[in-house]
Amino acid sequence: MTFPISEFQTRLAKTKQRMVNEGVDLLIVTDPANMNYLSGYDAWSFYVHQMLIVILEDEQPIWVGRGQDASAALHTTWLDSNHIVAYGDHYVQSDIRHPMDFVSDLLRKKKCDNKTIAVELDAYYFTARSYMQLTKGLPNATFKDGTNMVNWVRIIKSEREISYIKHAAKISEQAMQAAFDTINEGVRECDVVANISHAQISGTEDFGGDYPSIVPLLPTGDKTSASHLTWTDNRFKQGDPVIIELAGCYKRYHSPLARTAVIGSPDETMQYVSDVVIEGINTTLDAAKPGITCEELERVWRSVIEKSGIKKESRMGYSMGLNYPPDWGEHTASLRPGDRTVLEPNMTFHLIPGIWMDHMGVEISESFQVTETGCEVLADFPRDLMVKPNIRLA
Repeated sequence: MTFPISEFQTRLAKTKQRMVNEGVDLLIVTDPANMNYLSGYDAWSFYVHQMLIVILEDEQPIWVGRGQDASAALHTTWLDSNHIVAYGDHYVQSDIRHPMDFVSDLLRKKKCDNKTIAVELDAYYFTARSYMQLTKGLPNATFKDGTNMVNWVRIIKSEREISYIKHAAKISEQAMQAAFDTINEGVRECDVVANISHAQISGTEDFGGDYPSIVPLLPTGDKTSASHLTWTDNRFKQGDPVIIELAGCYKRYHSPLARTAVIGSPDETMQYVSDVVIEGINTTLDAAKPGITCEELERVWRSVIEKSGIKKESRMGYSMGLNYPPDWGEHTASLRPGDRTVLEPNMTFHLIPGIWMDHMGVEISESFQVTETGCEVLADFPRDLMVKPNIRLA
């Protein structure tokens, strides 16, 4: 297991306290990251229905999943065999039965069919049909929205979690260096991403990497005006700007990093926008510390860019760490107006004040840990608009 049992027990206790505060007797956890957080479960099985059931009176959560995945639960979790319950394969992608029918039967047997049950209504892998089948199978239960209940427990990291994120940051440095070393006129975009992916998985001499929750993003040329494009098999041309957004991942913990490169000389607009973004990042990082709120930190950033004439409508950062596809964000605190979440030590954020205009964009980002007195930037990589061939070599 990736953590001692005592840490899982502490996480479970904090989750149960939130349940009590919300008047919840039973929580069904379907977000793979939350399942991992509470149990250690780690397998590429989230394409079928799986969950943890947290019952206030039970000392362990109950893992429920496909029969052939039960062995993975035995290998990766702290749960005993009595808390690993599998459904048969005839429930998988069936038109006449659903895994939530199995769950309903299980909860009736445990006399939990008239409890107040919270489900993660906005989790990626909890489907509309799942909710329909559960409410149909448990007509005497009261259902509540348990979205992000566990996520908010996750927002403050343990020391071991921080160490995993710092390992991920080292991998992100390696992957970003691989990108810059490979990008050049005549090189295919897909070949750059192949080298990034190799660096992400091979990691360092001391530790290997995991698959990240998001594939490398590589908008190029005019397409840098779009924030979430991946890659093609086109070849880079002289003068192309390239946005590289990626993350190192270690034991499912992420440390994202973004930079912008230019093959040749940047035009005046790109250089100006990059300078403004870097000034904003530097000023924001200087202000980040315990006690400041997310919206106050965003206001620091906005005070820099407003005098430049540049506008940014989207948020400029979010909490991140443990996750599975399709996102490395935690879906809790965001650095934007209206978010009054107070920064506390061992929160971790991805500060990504990307600017996307009509025909170009600039992304330069940093992941940071809130410390007792300020913040610590996790990756050690030049915070510049990177110009090829004047890119540092490894």
